[in-house]
Amino acid sequence: MPSRPSWTNVRPTPVSAPTPKIPLPAARAIVDCAVYVDGARLPGRYTHRSALAEVRERGTGFVWVGMHAPDEGQMQDVAETFGLHELMVEDAVHAHERPKLERYDNVMFLVLRTVVYVPHDSVATANEIVETGEIMIFVGPDFVITVRHGDHSELATVRTSLEQNPERLVMGPFAALHAITDHVVDSYLSVIQLVEQDVDGMEELVFNPRHAIAVEHIYLLKREIVELRRSVTPLGLPLLQLTQPAGGLVPKEIRRYFRDVRDHHTIVAERIAEYDEVLSSLVDAALAKIAVQQNTDMRKISAWVAIAAVPTMVAGIYGMNFEYMPELSFHYGYWTVLGAIATVCVGLFALFRRNNWL
Repeated sequence: MPSRPSWTNVRPTPVSAPTPKIPLPAARAIVDCAVYVDGARLPGRYTHRSALAEVRERGTGFVWVGMHAPDEGQMQDVAETFGLHELMVEDAVHAHERPKLERYDNVMFLVLRTVVYVPHDSVATANEIVETGEIMIFVGPDFVITVRHGDHSELATVRTSLEQNPERLVMGPFAALHAITDHVVDSYLSVIQLVEQDVDGMEELVFNPRHAIAVEHIYLLKREIVELRRSVTPLGLPLLQLTQPAGGLVPKEIRRYFRDVRDHHTIVAERIAEYDEVLSSLVDAALAKIAVQQNTDMRKISAWVAIAAVPTMVAGIYGMNFEYMPELSFHYGYWTVLGAIATVCVGLFALFRRNNWL
C-alpha cells in the first residue's frame, strides 16, 4: 500500500512582493521651462528650480513651466519648489475638474476645459463629435505653471505667439494667463462653427420626408452638446471674477483684455444653449415623425387584414361540413364563390387605395 505524503514538510511557495514603482523625475513631465525678463526669453536651458532661483536672484521677470499629465510625485516636486497648496496639487494630478477659479494666498488657480472637434463623415455614423481635455494654470507673483491633460491641449503656439509680443510679456505672469485663456476660448468658437454644421445637417435629415433618421443619432449629438456645455458654460463665472478689481492680483490692463475674452465666451455659451434647444425640438419632431409612420403602417396592416378576412370568413363557413348547405349541389357553385370573394377583395382594395390606406 503506497504511503501517504506528509504535508508537514512541504514549504509554502513564497508570494512575490509587488514591484515597487520607480518615481519619475519632474523633468519627465515638464514640456518647456523658460525665464522671461523685460518681455524677452532668456537663452539657455533651465530646470524648474534653477529658473525660479534665476528670477528671484534678479528680482524681476517670471518663470513659465509647462507640464503634461504629471503624476503625484512629479507634481509634488514642483509644488514644493513653488510653494503650491496641496489641494491645488491634488486637482492638477487627478484632473476631471469643472472650470473654476480659486485663490490660495497670492497664488491663483484656474481650471480650463479644452475641446476639439472630431472629424467624421456624417452625423448619422459618428460615434464622437467633440473631445475634451483640461488645462490647469497656477499664477504667482513670479511664475506661471500650466498642467495639461489631453493630447490636443498643446500650448506651444501660445508661448511662441506671446514671445513674439514683448510688450505683452512685460506685463508679467497674468499676460500668459490671458493668452492661454484667450486661446482656449477662441478654440471654442472654432468648434461651435463645426458643430453648427452637424446640427444643420441633422435638422435637414429629420425634416426630409424620404429619409428615416434614427432618434439615437439625435441623442448622440445632444449628448455631445451637453458635454460641450459642461466644459464651456461654467467658465463664465471665473472670467467674470478675472474682470473684477476685487483681490488686486490681476493688473488693470490685463482685466481689460479679459473683458474681451468674456465677451467671446458669452457668444459661445449662447450658441451652445441655442443648439441644445434646437436638438430638443428635433427629438420631438423625430418622435412625431415615427408616430406618424407607425400610424401609416398600422392602417396598411389593418387594410390587408380586412381584405384577407373575406376569403377567411367564406372558407370558414363552407368548411363546417353540414350536409344541407346552399350551392353544394350547384355545378358552378365553387367558381361562383371564388368570383364573389375576388370581387369583394378587389372592391376593398380599391376603397382603401382611394382613402390612401394602401
